[in-house]
Amino acid sequence: MTLDLAAVPTLSLTDYSHGAPEAKAAFCDALYQGLTRYGFIILKDHSVDTALLEKAYDLSAAFFALPDADKHAYICKAGQRGYTPFGTEHAKDSPTPDLKEFWHVGRETFEAPARAADHPENVWPADMPAFKETFLALFDALDATGRLILEALTPRLDVASDFFEPIATDGNSILRLLHYPPLRDDVPEGAVRAAAHEDINLITILAAASASGLELLDRDGAWLPVETDRNNLVVDAGDMLARLTNDVIPATTHRVVNPKGPNVSRYSMPFFMHPNSDAMLSCLPSCKGDGAKYPDITAGAFLQQRLREIGLMD
Repeated sequence: MTLDLAAVPTLSLTDYSHGAPEAKAAFCDALYQGLTRYGFIILKDHSVDTALLEKAYDLSAAFFALPDADKHAYICKAGQRGYTPFGTEHAKDSPTPDLKEFWHVGRETFEAPARAADHPENVWPADMPAFKETFLALFDALDATGRLILEALTPRLDVASDFFEPIATDGNSILRLLHYPPLRDDVPEGAVRAAAHEDINLITILAAASASGLELLDRDGAWLPVETDRNNLVVDAGDMLARLTNDVIPATTHRVVNPKGPNVSRYSMPFFMHPNSDAMLSCLPSCKGDGAKYPDITAGAFLQQRLREIGLMD
């Protein structure tokens, strides 16, 4: 495959999932090159049903249109579940809260039932009977897509094709429903919809947002817009994958800028794919080079450390 590295590459997942050996190998090479060059790739021809995505967008917008008092009834103190109000989260090392509110959905089915005790229970909005069914289905579909992407990375990382399976099984993954409201007149100076940050997890799979605004920081130091068709998926590498690969695949800084055109709501649905809490984040032998940059740490301990840094854990 000839990869155009002048832009974030768009790859067809069917080349990997249903392609001949040559197509599968080319997809693996292009995925690796895209993540090492940009930290992002765009995925088309995936198996996440477009009707499911559209229904999820409609339900997300309906929930965030509720009065604040109704939404606040679903604030969950037990962890990353339910509703998080506007102005709560901030980027690491940033004193200014982001201009967003969101809802978290976590895993409900486990291959090892004992791991369920490590996961807070989901909460669900009343009087929205389709909400639970829709977002659990979307969670499972994105989780399956994420496992394929991780598997496709294994040839270039020189590990077994099932290397990520014990790491990702029962992972502490999160589906986040994001709402960036129209900007108010009293926006604090310097506040943006999402300040520059890197994701915590292995990979993030983002259903293309309802409006523009996502930008990545190129390896050359320039901010590049990331835009694609509504039903494509955007994939980026997070801190945990960077630790495993010794920054061979770096976590890429990105942000969501304030609207330059119409001042309207923006909705997006990132799926943050995490390992299970006891998975060890240790540098892969193929990536060690002159030595590991980061000490070994479990995924659970690293997640707690980062959640404290962004204001989501005391």
